[in-house]
Amino acid sequence: MKHLLLICISFISLQITAQNTKNIQLYYVSLEEGKANPLEEKQVTSPTEKIRWGHEIAVYPEIEFQTIEGIGGAFNEIGGEALLSLGNAKQKEVLENLFALDNAGFTFCRTAIGASDFGIDAYSYSEVFEDYKMKHFSIKRDKKYVLPYIKGALKVNPDLLVFGSPWSPPAWMKINNSMTGLTEKPNMFRDEDKVYKAYAKYFVNYVEEYAKNGVKIDRIAIQNENDANTKYPSCTMPPAQMLKFATEYMIPAFEKNNLDTKIYAGTFRTAEQLDLIEFLKMEKANQLAGVGLQYTNPLIITDAIKINPNLKMFHTEGHCYNGKNSVEQANHRLEEISEYINSGLTNYCYWNMILNETTESGWEWTQNSLINIDRTNKTVQYNPDYNAMYIVSKFIKPGDVRISSISKKPMITVKSPDGKVKILIQNTDKKDSPYRLTIGAKVQEFMIPANGITAIVID
Repeated sequence: MKHLLLICISFISLQITAQNTKNIQLYYVSLEEGKANPLEEKQVTSPTEKIRWGHEIAVYPEIEFQTIEGIGGAFNEIGGEALLSLGNAKQKEVLENLFALDNAGFTFCRTAIGASDFGIDAYSYSEVFEDYKMKHFSIKRDKKYVLPYIKGALKVNPDLLVFGSPWSPPAWMKINNSMTGLTEKPNMFRDEDKVYKAYAKYFVNYVEEYAKNGVKIDRIAIQNENDANTKYPSCTMPPAQMLKFATEYMIPAFEKNNLDTKIYAGTFRTAEQLDLIEFLKMEKANQLAGVGLQYTNPLIITDAIKINPNLKMFHTEGHCYNGKNSVEQANHRLEEISEYINSGLTNYCYWNMILNETTESGWEWTQNSLINIDRTNKTVQYNPDYNAMYIVSKFIKPGDVRISSISKKPMITVKSPDGKVKILIQNTDKKDSPYRLTIGAKVQEFMIPANGITAIVID
């Protein structure tokens, strides 16, 4: 008899009898509201009679795919400023709820290199015009909010992987001499040897300065949404220019300075063109460590992996929505995560982990977040997406391997290094429903609660 551990977005422990197993434990967390600790007990029963209908789950543990790197979200300046508005005890509580292994336990997170659209305003680390030698390079701005935010997370989880990407190079490195786009002149990187060399030095300094401040940058994606031309920091960088910069300037500069931070193309998306596919077909693409992707159709991802299976592809930003932080939006989160991971990506990275009470960016547009902090009242609000991300990160860990499976419901199946099979599945029905799980010759039947994400762990 195998020990079967059932989990549904929060933690419950109960015994029920089902075919081929003595003990089934079911844990559930509702998506109806966000909670600082989404672990609540819920009675779940097995089918009262043999299932004549129901939802089928079939899992094939012997068929393995990519190794998972982790689950997490993005640090940003607005979130850091909101977090630091709290007292030390509340800051610690928020960070532990996000990063402690016995809570959500995030393992794979993003930070902006300079200002993102959720920076307080536009800035870079090189503000002096044509400072090609980076004599005035400084990360002083990040020391106020961003670095304390990241270092607080690392204190809770020292193994947290952090990657970075810029939304824009320093303004003077661009044709329009502006961090932001929608300008009269092109919002593009200057195609000049001295500018390429200066930008490579910029990245070297960034990695070295962050390391001096206790933060190791595991990898860098060269340009966030390289096709974007927006009112907030952005820069259009065609795939050919990105490859030229990476192979002729950035990679040699990192090697010369003995940096082991990996260099990735992207972040690519598929808003209006297929820069990802164009890049993968280029002769020197394999000199980079891989590719970062966001807002990309799963079919295009599977095509990309077929084109270049040797390049690692990872996820960089989840759906940001509109600041409503609704239950309905959270109900789509596992579906999104499963599409990216089941397409072959190695991780999932939520966007804003923390925002303030306005939910607004520095450019007056609202987005969702896992947590909102009211800076005046010093209150912390956990949103429905927090519950969804909590269960996913709790049970999908670095080193797990995706395995083959099928279901008509949103689902992810992985196998951990110790041999456990873990299934995350969402019952989208409006009522508790019977499910039949088949693994080889073993068949298990049980009820899965409505309005939640269930994790099944088979030891």
